Amino acid sequence: MSETHAEHTDAWSEQEPPQPPAAPTASAVTPADAADAARLVSFGLQPKLLPARDAEYTELLRRYREDPAFARLADAVATGLGLVVLEVSPRAGMAVTAGEDSVFAVRMGDYARRASTDSADRFLHGLAHLAVAAMAFPRPEDLADDTYIGRFTVNGVDAFVRQACLRLEQRAEEQGENTDPASDAPGLEAAWRIYARRSATGATKDARRLAGSTTGIVGKAAAFLTDSGFLQRTGDEGGGSYRTTARYQLQVRDMAGSAAMAELLDLGVVPVSDGSATLLPPPEGDDLELAADAGLPFHA
Repeated sequence: MSETHAEHTDAWSEQEPPQPPAAPTASAVTPADAADAARLVSFGLQPKLLPARDAEYTELLRRYREDPAFARLADAVATGLGLVVLEVSPRAGMAVTAGEDSVFAVRMGDYARRASTDSADRFLHGLAHLAVAAMAFPRPEDLADDTYIGRFTVNGVDAFVRQACLRLEQRAEEQGENTDPASDAPGLEAAWRIYARRSATGATKDARRLAGSTTGIVGKAAAFLTDSGFLQRTGDEGGGSYRTTARYQLQVRDMAGSAAMAELLDLGVVPVSDGSATLLPPPEGDDLELAADAGLPFHA
């Protein structure tokens, strides 16, 4: 072999081997992808719509779970609308909650004003929603169990709140607080007197409960949650009986760390550890003016 030929051979052997063609890059987001992501979020804003009853919804949920790029796009659409994605699953669909600054947020003040012109009722409506959540999921394990379904009645919630009011009154007396609580007192301390003084039913001449009565306020809270897809009405007993949905469980999980919820549970009216009855019986001889046939739920 000539010297020249050897040089050419060595030069050829030092060259890099042919490279395989580059893998195609991820395709850019198309308008159709963005439309599908927005469509999924729009399904999430229809809480009464069950994925099992809508083929398109089911398909978009499958795509969300199997396509990370599409999931990120849908999450971004939700974020842009001021929504927080709580869960995306066949059981709950695309469960979203509105952030504080979202156009979809429902303000308790607005909610209360739609129900009453009395500014004091804002406390009562907030307390009713808090009590419904505590009655529906009285123990941490109930809230953590995806298969758990909470059940309650309107009269049961009212009886529960009145028992909480009694506990707060007793605590105030023990601490020598016979006047209205100070302005810096916890929220429930400022609200219990208002609730305790309000009639439970205030029935009209035709036996309908007044909207401003405490059972009327609890009933409105339950109706609002039902219209929002968080509860399902199951009957008329106890002033109206309800069961929870997966979406409501996710919502309550989201609010479980709130100071108001912790304060309510700290009263000891709702045991949250041993699974015993969710409402303590009143002391003998106490007249709490509870609604008849409260239908309180108990857990084994």
